[in-house]
Amino acid sequence: MYTSYHAVSGELLFSHTCLTKTEFDVQSQQLSQRQYDFASKNVQIRTQYLLSFASRLEEERDELAYQICIEVGRCLRECEAEITKSIALIRYYAHLAPELLAHKTIATQASLSQVRFEPLGTVLAVMPWNYPVWQILRFAIPALCAGNACMVKPAPSVGKISQMLFELVGEDLPFQLVWLEEKDTEYAISQTQALAFTGSTHTGRHLAALAGKHLRKCVMELGGSNAFIVLNDADIEQAAAEACYSRFRDAGQSCNAAKRIIVHADIAEEFIAAFKRHCQKLQMGAPWLSATTLAPLHRQDLRDSVHAQVMDALAHGAECLLGGEIPENLQGWFYPATILDKVNRQCRVYNEEVFGPVALILRAEDSEHAVMLANDNPFGLGASIYSNDTNHAWQYAERLNAGSVFINRHTSSDLRLPFGGVKDSGFGRELSEFGIYEFVNVKSYWQK
Repeated sequence: MYTSYHAVSGELLFSHTCLTKTEFDVQSQQLSQRQYDFASKNVQIRTQYLLSFASRLEEERDELAYQICIEVGRCLRECEAEITKSIALIRYYAHLAPELLAHKTIATQASLSQVRFEPLGTVLAVMPWNYPVWQILRFAIPALCAGNACMVKPAPSVGKISQMLFELVGEDLPFQLVWLEEKDTEYAISQTQALAFTGSTHTGRHLAALAGKHLRKCVMELGGSNAFIVLNDADIEQAAAEACYSRFRDAGQSCNAAKRIIVHADIAEEFIAAFKRHCQKLQMGAPWLSATTLAPLHRQDLRDSVHAQVMDALAHGAECLLGGEIPENLQGWFYPATILDKVNRQCRVYNEEVFGPVALILRAEDSEHAVMLANDNPFGLGASIYSNDTNHAWQYAERLNAGSVFINRHTSSDLRLPFGGVKDSGFGRELSEFGIYEFVNVKSYWQK
């Protein structure tokens, strides 16, 4: 059963039963036929369908954003930004796809030899709850441009916004929801041609193994514990403000947020004081109110998990500089902006992702030690380095084991750059020109 609740009041918002295998087979076969027809159209027609979809999203932007706000619990302005970025994504790929998918003629001894980019068929997506529009479209739009069909299993706790999104898709695009039971996921993988997953590393390992069992191409966008390195020649005030923004936006429920603040010992006290000052300004409250800057977490079990990680850290020698206690008399699953100092390897948070508003402070003896601390973690999604000597920063950036490194800026995704990680953060890339080639058959042609 897909069931979602209001993130503040707890009232039931949506419920939907799951498909039987027979119902899934019918939907899958119908979608395959639609994919065949869709792929036979040229890329310019496909992108026109997508542009029409973007216009419908734009018309419903406010309603969609509000639904994300109450179902996920994020601040309304953050939800509005998600829809705006999603619309920009569609228009970005609609503009570039004809060029990126054009046949490439390559000189060989043949009279004609080419590389063409052809669709794989139907891509099954298992999607998370935290960005219920953006993360679906991030994988789907380039896949659709290439002529694939997309079948989306949404997170069970965001059924209403998922349904609202797909009511805007229209009949032209082979792009649909599938209310799939978890136990039937392997069967769905076996009946489709590729898999896209965004979510936890634990679930990603399981799904990647199933995809491998059935020899299905997959892209895994998994967890992150991004290092935010502040060297001793950094602009401390800028770094402190951006660390606060990156860590606590979206209630800390973002894989690509700054999570481990690694600060050079020479400036540690000054930086921590500035960082704490910014964090103390955050205001918990109803996420649809403009004054709110720290929204509730999505569910009770998520808050309980974050608090358990904090308690474990304190039990193993960490020091809480701010927050760390579940607030009373607030409706909703709120957790305060929390700063943990003196975190060590015995603390779970040293190696685990903390998916909530908790920042870890790690003190580095020097720049070399900062890089070692950044790499001493199972994850490798993104990292930031702050330094007024950019040549110096680049030298260390090249040694960081991450899918992206930002110098003098917090980590984020950019439509024009590939997004993805290494190590326990997964494999494959979304966005940019590289994202459009993940779900295609790169097919060679040779003519005598």
